[in-house]
Amino acid sequence: MAWEFVLRDNVSFHDGTPLDATAVVDALTRAWTQPGVLKKAPITDISEQDDKIIFTLEKPFTALPAFLAHATTIIPAPSALDVEGNPAHLIGTGPFQVTEFVPPQSISMTRFDGYWGKKPILEAATYLAAGRAETRALLAESGDANIVFTLDPSGFSHLQRVDSITTQSVPIPRVVALKVNAGHPFFDDARARQALSLAVPRAGIAQAITRFPEAAAEQLFPPALNKWHSQDLAPLETDLDKANALLAELGWTKGEDGILVRDGERFSILLRTFPDRPELPLIATALQDTWRDIGIELEVSVASYSEIPKGHQDGSLHVALYARNYGLTPDPVGSVLQDFGTGGGDWGAMGWDNPEAADAIEVIASTADQDVRAANITKVAGILHQELPVIPVVWYQHTVSIDKKLGGVVVDPLQRSYGLSEMYWTE
Repeated sequence: MAWEFVLRDNVSFHDGTPLDATAVVDALTRAWTQPGVLKKAPITDISEQDDKIIFTLEKPFTALPAFLAHATTIIPAPSALDVEGNPAHLIGTGPFQVTEFVPPQSISMTRFDGYWGKKPILEAATYLAAGRAETRALLAESGDANIVFTLDPSGFSHLQRVDSITTQSVPIPRVVALKVNAGHPFFDDARARQALSLAVPRAGIAQAITRFPEAAAEQLFPPALNKWHSQDLAPLETDLDKANALLAELGWTKGEDGILVRDGERFSILLRTFPDRPELPLIATALQDTWRDIGIELEVSVASYSEIPKGHQDGSLHVALYARNYGLTPDPVGSVLQDFGTGGGDWGAMGWDNPEAADAIEVIASTADQDVRAANITKVAGILHQELPVIPVVWYQHTVSIDKKLGGVVVDPLQRSYGLSEMYWTE
């Protein structure tokens, strides 16, 4: 089996060298041999022939074009790499070229006049990373930033009253979720994970913390993923009595201090999260309060997001709270295969394998038959809904503020493009 791709003519990298088949094959081979979505594709070889890029596969894989749109498959110029083949510069083929990069805080770029497509109207742009939501809101209000993404509820509410700004809230395929170590003795029975889910106050979190009541996650895949979101699944609910009953079935009894005990061991666990998304620590605190009501002692650690994949890899993770984007590839099967295929993933299942789900995901990624695909998507969604290796909390709303003097702004619900090429100043 093979896929063949024909390169567009007359495309140049920002350093003036041509985009040719050799550069593409070298870049994609490097991506294939490193961690990323291509590692999950059944590729046996990437080669070139007559200016075509040829992927040789072990078996049919219709998801390949979607995988090639992932961030890890970007094709840089050969000069972007050092002598050892490691990334050293940002040199691509897009409508803007990088002029300055100060990781992890900022990147500046100017219009690339040699771009093959429609030329941008804007001459330059700068991206600035600001970790604190309060800082982002202040940058918007002061006019020091023309577009600001990911505002906290209070900042978003305040900016709606600022005359020079328009705001948008766009449903996106990102979910605030709990990753549970299903290999831990506390969580290796699905009933334990179901009990945790029953003790998640989704409606309260959506109302009081994210302030989008309609975003309480009734299932893992949000409505923005219409082919994966199921109308047939019973909505996840909050019911502490049911949670207590499930834990009692598993042999847990409350001690004198109200914390559950089984075989002399307290139900005491650590939840890891990070502050980059301002709602996460607040949600963690809400969970800490509610889970104590069912006898679970929850310690919260707010640190770097890297602590979550680290805990996955070394086996120390109990529970993690994070936001997962299922739109990182145009077809969500890319993220689903990484998260819930055999072996799980850093941002998906841990200590949980379901051969039926894994087989169904493989079918979804390989078939062109839309009816077969839909049936297997339904199967996967149902298994995840019942087994809960990842527990959904709230669906995400992408909050954005935009300077009214800036036109042509379209907020991408998949968060794949800022749309700089279409923007322009109105005055």
